[in-house]
Amino acid sequence: MTGNPLDDPLRKLVGDRTAKVLSEHLGLRTTGDLLHHYPRRYAERGELTRLADLPVDEYVTVVAQIAKADKRTYGRGGSGVRLEVVVTDGSGSLTLVFFSKAAHAHAHRLIPGRRGMFSGKVSVFNRTRQLAHPDYQLLDAEADDGPDAKEAVDAFANRLIPLYPAVKQITSWRIAQAVDTAIDSLGAIGWAGVGEPLPAELRAGRELVALPEALEKVHRPRSKQDIELARQRLKWDEAFVLQVALARRRADESALPAVPRVPGADGLLAAFDRRLPFTLTEGQQAVSAEIFADLATDHPMHRLLQGEVGSGKTLVALRAMLGVVDTGGQAAMLAPTEVLAQQHHRSITEMMGDLAESGMLGGSDLGTKVVLLTGSMGAAARRQALLDLVSGDAGIVIGTHALIEDKVRFRDLGLVVVDEQHRFGVEQRDALRAKAEQPPHLLVMTATPIPRTVAMTVFGDLETSVLDQLPAGRSPIASHVVPAAEKPHFLARAWERVREEVESGHQGYVVCPRIGDEEDAKAAAKGTAPKADDGERRPPLAVLDVADHLAKGPLGGLRVEVLHGRMAPDAKDDVMRRFAAGDVDVLVATTVIEVGVNVPNATAMVIMDADRFGVSQLHQLRGRVGRGSAPGLCLLVSEAPEASPARTRLDAVARTLDGFELSRIDLEQRREGDVLGQAQSGSRSSLRVLTVIDDEDVIAAARDEATALVAADPELAAHPDLRSALESLLDADREEFLDKG
Repeated sequence: MTGNPLDDPLRKLVGDRTAKVLSEHLGLRTTGDLLHHYPRRYAERGELTRLADLPVDEYVTVVAQIAKADKRTYGRGGSGVRLEVVVTDGSGSLTLVFFSKAAHAHAHRLIPGRRGMFSGKVSVFNRTRQLAHPDYQLLDAEADDGPDAKEAVDAFANRLIPLYPAVKQITSWRIAQAVDTAIDSLGAIGWAGVGEPLPAELRAGRELVALPEALEKVHRPRSKQDIELARQRLKWDEAFVLQVALARRRADESALPAVPRVPGADGLLAAFDRRLPFTLTEGQQAVSAEIFADLATDHPMHRLLQGEVGSGKTLVALRAMLGVVDTGGQAAMLAPTEVLAQQHHRSITEMMGDLAESGMLGGSDLGTKVVLLTGSMGAAARRQALLDLVSGDAGIVIGTHALIEDKVRFRDLGLVVVDEQHRFGVEQRDALRAKAEQPPHLLVMTATPIPRTVAMTVFGDLETSVLDQLPAGRSPIASHVVPAAEKPHFLARAWERVREEVESGHQGYVVCPRIGDEEDAKAAAKGTAPKADDGERRPPLAVLDVADHLAKGPLGGLRVEVLHGRMAPDAKDDVMRRFAAGDVDVLVATTVIEVGVNVPNATAMVIMDADRFGVSQLHQLRGRVGRGSAPGLCLLVSEAPEASPARTRLDAVARTLDGFELSRIDLEQRREGDVLGQAQSGSRSSLRVLTVIDDEDVIAAARDEATALVAADPELAAHPDLRSALESLLDADREEFLDKG
């Protein structure tokens, strides 16, 4: 027996067989895991759940009444037997099907008038939804013939019935039985030894019930108020323990040594600022002040810079890098793709002019070298770039994953800038930071606006700066949905609009979900080609196919080129250079242009099969137009039906240019995942009742409480139960994530 009974292995409670199923299929290994596997909803005695909207191919549990039952024979000589049971809830019906021995076994119990819970995978046969060989439990007094039947039914009566997230291998009520066993066992010992992660004064101040009471109420509620009280307490557990972990991380980081970086009054940064042909926006000035204040301290900056598409994040980051170079240090910018790295290198050297040509004829005495380092570079260029870094001649390096290779050495790495951070794993960021003698300052950038509560959880160890003001000269972008299936003439008009933009001296993009080259043919041969979502929908449109169609048809006579990720790096760079120079009229591309691409003369974008992209991705793509003085136009082409969720999503994108509003919509439509980094750890989600969109007040309050507690007791010496909760939350993978983030 462990000190805390919640840490006991499940096999002690439910036996080896059930424990194995719970562990393998739901990740539940301890009593605590089981009790924190909360009901997804509750059915009331007499309440009928809706059958009208049951999702096909998903495992469901429904509460319904048997309307009719028929046993029929089939096959040669009537040798086969099939039992068909129709259940209803008033909103729709569902057929339960049993064959052979099962048909005989269940026929005497499944008779009209009886009600029960039925669980199985929804399928469709003859246009009728059905559950084949479902598990079930009847809820009426005649359900069982034994003497304990009435007592069993009374247990269901007068209370809410928990319905648990389940899988094929174990039903909701089998989980409920295991939970009941656990609660009865803990109740018998008065919940002795069960720790309280929330400090007593916090529980009292927030009027939160004790943990044992919360667990009983969430699994055995007598009223809806019980559920609300339990969930409020359990939300605080999740929010507070997570925020304590992040507060300790912030405290640890602030204790690390770092070299203060204060730029000189007449150095490289000042020279750059004097040459700027425009004035920084108020937002850029404010964010820059925050960054330079961090750089001036003797502990590492850990700052997240997020902002709207086109708000000038790259300029802010460049000024930070120049400030570090002013102090004799070096700065590295890590980009997720070669196209983006090349674009950053090109735009930064253009902005700096002769300040980026140190040691070259005509270069400024105040300048430095700005080098590019990617995996596809030739041996000679790569060797020179590595030499420039280790010697310190290059103050700024912009690169891809090639930056984190062992051969890369710096003379004095003072600042790491990670662009589009969500595309990098923790280990990759950490490997670059490890190349400095002392911990370097870190600036993480994202062009995907993040709701405040997500920033306080996913990036809770980082201070956050927000750029939500567009620079002067940026033009509005008009966005429209083009319903290609319903109104094909709208698509024809879309191509006319692209041609009109080109004829008026501008350029355009056409974006497609896939490439469509020999790789697709190979995938088709292997049976791994892109399939339709519902088995009937056509494959997504491809760059090569669309480009060929446009060049020979609607956009004939225009200079149409393609860009995608499987092109050779030199070919990609060549296309982008010619597009930026105005030598290409229309660029047909994949999402390789999603971030960082800056061609002010491009005013039109057509996104094919737009419903196959996420909300934030569409917003990023749209941000490639309207970057100059002329208005932008974004056309979202889709065959999705007008009333479908996909169409609703596209309408939301067309309706607003507010990236923060769209990020909320995006998050609401996706599973939140594990805020501690599911992509890195692969572990189950640490959030079960807390939602980062709806529970902003809880998260914000928990952050304040956690920060104060960690400041007063960094080692949590006075809070042993909280330490235990942290250890449970931070398994090896998550702990590494927080240590390295």
